[in-house]
Amino acid sequence: MALCRPPWPAPVPLPPSHLTSVQLRGQRTLAAGPFTAAPNGVRRARALDEDRLLEVEWGDGGKSLYPFTWLRDNCPCPLCTLQSAQARCLPLCRLDVHTGIDAVRVADDKVSIIWPDKHTSEFDPEWLRKRCFSSASRRAMREELFLNERVYWDSKLCVPTADFQEILRDDRAALAWLLALRRVGIVHVKGAPVVQGQVTRLSERIGYPRLTFYGHTWQVRDKPMANNVAYTSGALSLHTDYPALHNPPGVQFLHCLSGAQEGGESLAVDGFHAAEQLQREDPEAFRSLTSTRVDFTDTGRDYCDFAVQSKNRVIDVDHEGRVSRINYNNATRDSVLDLPVGQVQPFYRALKAYVEIMNRPQNVAVYRMEPGDVVTFDNHRVLHGRRSYVNGPGAVRHLEGAYLDWDEVMSRLRVLRRSVRGSGGK
Repeated sequence: MALCRPPWPAPVPLPPSHLTSVQLRGQRTLAAGPFTAAPNGVRRARALDEDRLLEVEWGDGGKSLYPFTWLRDNCPCPLCTLQSAQARCLPLCRLDVHTGIDAVRVADDKVSIIWPDKHTSEFDPEWLRKRCFSSASRRAMREELFLNERVYWDSKLCVPTADFQEILRDDRAALAWLLALRRVGIVHVKGAPVVQGQVTRLSERIGYPRLTFYGHTWQVRDKPMANNVAYTSGALSLHTDYPALHNPPGVQFLHCLSGAQEGGESLAVDGFHAAEQLQREDPEAFRSLTSTRVDFTDTGRDYCDFAVQSKNRVIDVDHEGRVSRINYNNATRDSVLDLPVGQVQPFYRALKAYVEIMNRPQNVAVYRMEPGDVVTFDNHRVLHGRRSYVNGPGAVRHLEGAYLDWDEVMSRLRVLRRSVRGSGGK
C-alpha cells in the first residue's frame, strides 16, 4: 500500500501574542507597545488600499493577504453572526463589495478593523491563519475539512479492522474507524451480535441510515422471483451500488448473519487505483469514461414501486482532474445508450479496458465474511462482488445491509475529531 499523494500538513496552531499596534488609513504601522509577538502570532497588520487587501505579518515572518470584502462579509460580531449557530446574519444585499478600511488595530493578538460606516470587526489570528488564501493554506484547509487524500491498495491489502462494541462506546475507536474508512475505503468491523438490526445501530452511531427503494435496511439472501441480482446465489461481478441514482449512497454496511455451505467469498477492488492505472495505460479510454454519460436503470417493487433512471459517468473527476467517484453496475447498465452511433464502439472498448484492469488478480482483494462481521466501505470508490455460493441445511447465506451518505459520515467524523482533540487526543 502507498499513499496516492503525500498528505498536506495540518494548519499550524497559533499561540497568543501581546503585540499591540495601530495602522491608520494611508499611514505607516505604528507600534503602540513593546514588541513581544509569539513566533506565530500577529506582528503587524496594514491595509493595502490600492489593492483593497489587508496584509497580516506573522511572528514567524510569513505574510497573509485578505480581501477587504471577504473580511467585512465574515465579521464575527453578534450583529453580523448568530453566535449560537455560527451562521452569517449579514444579508448580502447590505454588503458593500467595494468597501474600504478606515483603520486597523492589533491588540491582545486580535486584528481589529474599523470600517467606513464605523462598524468594528475583530478577528482571531488562528481563525485568520487557517483561512489564508495562499495555495498551501487552502490545500491544508481542504484536507482538514474533507480528508481527500487516499491510501491506494491492491490484492495485498491487509483490511483494517475495528471492534463493534468499542465503536459504539468509545469516541476514539469510532474516530479511528471513520478515518480508516475515509482513507482506505474499507474497514471490517468485528464482533457484532448475530441478530438483525446491527447495521442500524452502527448507522445511528454516525447519524441515520439512508432510505432507498429497498428500505432503511435490506436483506441479502437467495429469494424466489428476486428483484435484484444480489438476491440470488449467483456470482456478482464487481460493481458499485445504485448508479441508477444520480446521487448514489456514499457508504455501505453489510453485516454477515450466516454464511453459505460453500462459496460466497467476497471481492473488493479499489476503483480509484484501477482508474489511475487506466489513465496511465490507456488515456483515451480514461477520457471516454470520464466524459461519456451512461444510462442506468432499476425497476421493480420493494419498499415501494420504483422506476429509477440516471445518466452517470463511469468515472467522475473533480475540478483538479482527480478521480472522485465510480459509477458502475453491469446489472443495471441500461440497454438505452444515449450516444451517436459512431461513439458506441469506442465506449465499449473503454469500458472493457477498465473492467479488465479491475479484474486483474493483483487488484482484487478476496475475503470471507463470518457471522458477526460487518464490512463497511466507500461505495463511491470500492467496487465489490462475490463468488457464487451453495446453501445447505443450517447454512443459508444472509447479510443485512444499510446505506449512509458521505455528508453524514464526514459530519460525525468532524464532531468526533473535535471531541477527541478537546479531551487531549490527537
